[in-house]
Amino acid sequence: MRTAQGKIRVLIADDEKNFARVLKTELGREGHNTEVASDGREALEKLKVYEFDVVILDLKMPKLGGMQVLKEVKKWALVPEVIILTGHGTIPTAVEAMKLGAYTYITKPCKTADLNLLIQKAYEKRQIIRENLYLKTRLGQDEQFPEIITASPKIRRILEMLSRVAPTDSTVLITGESGTGKELIAKAIHQLSKRKDQPFLVINCGALQESILESELFGHEKGAFTGAHSAKLGLFEVVDGGTLLLDEIGEISPAMQLKLLRVIETGQFFRVGSTRERHVDVRILSATNRDLQELVKSGRFREDLYYRINVLPIHIPPLRDRPEDIPLLTRHSLQVFAPLGKKTVSGEAIDLLVRYSWPGNVRELQHVIRRALILSPKSQIEPEDLPLDLQLDRITPGKSAPSGALSTLEEVERDHISRILEQVKGHRGQAAQILGIDPKTLYRKLLTYQISIQEPRGRR
Repeated sequence: MRTAQGKIRVLIADDEKNFARVLKTELGREGHNTEVASDGREALEKLKVYEFDVVILDLKMPKLGGMQVLKEVKKWALVPEVIILTGHGTIPTAVEAMKLGAYTYITKPCKTADLNLLIQKAYEKRQIIRENLYLKTRLGQDEQFPEIITASPKIRRILEMLSRVAPTDSTVLITGESGTGKELIAKAIHQLSKRKDQPFLVINCGALQESILESELFGHEKGAFTGAHSAKLGLFEVVDGGTLLLDEIGEISPAMQLKLLRVIETGQFFRVGSTRERHVDVRILSATNRDLQELVKSGRFREDLYYRINVLPIHIPPLRDRPEDIPLLTRHSLQVFAPLGKKTVSGEAIDLLVRYSWPGNVRELQHVIRRALILSPKSQIEPEDLPLDLQLDRITPGKSAPSGALSTLEEVERDHISRILEQVKGHRGQAAQILGIDPKTLYRKLLTYQISIQEPRGRR
């Protein structure tokens, strides 16, 4: 029986009004939400306006027969499951209807208990189809949800807050710099919520053009625009009953802001190219690295939408404000990327990591450790195995260099370039890629620092 998202929605399409009325009453007693259509045309009209889970469809009806209704319905995306009502004389036709996609058939007169059992099985099948659509959408996304590793009192306070925030259905706005773990916090909210067994999906609003974003969120009908060769479910329908994270919500256009406001407030929306209103039950989480209050003041973000998504705000501090997390995250990254090589990190390298400002936050730290595991020829990662930006931080203005250290930034850079060239055996193209600079820039630096190399034959 449907419990998490409400009653099973059933449409009874039968021209025998007394039979349909009795069936509606009996199925209502079973806890279903039922509607009645007296002919095929009325059934189609109701199916276009309302969403049903199961259709009880009589084969012989005026204006439009059951087979015609079935053929039309099967052209739609995420169609309701159809149970055919048939007399003994039309069983072969009912079998033909099953070949066209009907779930099953039942002969008149039928027992309510038997029909109710079929309704529940048909509904379960529809839920499996919905879950498969969700999994396909999920598999198409690059997602990584590692455990929340922290020793920071600031992050621990956020985790304590999540236990109070998650069980509610309130909207949450997660703010913080790129790479701080906003998506990870959103996932934690979902896992602690009553929707944990339902889908959780993420969409990056800033990575898509407005027209594509609208189609991704709300779906579209066949022929809605050039290239729309078939109907498509939007993420709001796919994630119905679950949680949707709108990442980088500060990047969406004013027109999309208005449409989002409506679906957040009412749960109602239209697919692109459709006049049929749809209803979903989705919890909305939003994330951004922008200052939405400033965007509101400048007129680039709707004030009403801001207050609607900012019911429960959570701000994640940058990694530079929680240096106690850096050694923990470093060791965790070594474990995650262990297939690349099992190595340790020297104390001097850890000190260097802790002192660095980390503009890319946790994501940048993970990339640094992964790169060091690949490039370091030793069993322990040393300071010289870290990127140039971190090494330049070893000597900061106003501080004297320690004994034996290089005295100028130019010498640090020259030494680093020379070491990388030595590792790649003089291959300038590979060296430029590792250094993250253009080969022409590397060539100019070789001339400036008078670094002479002899490349192996056949290499440029």
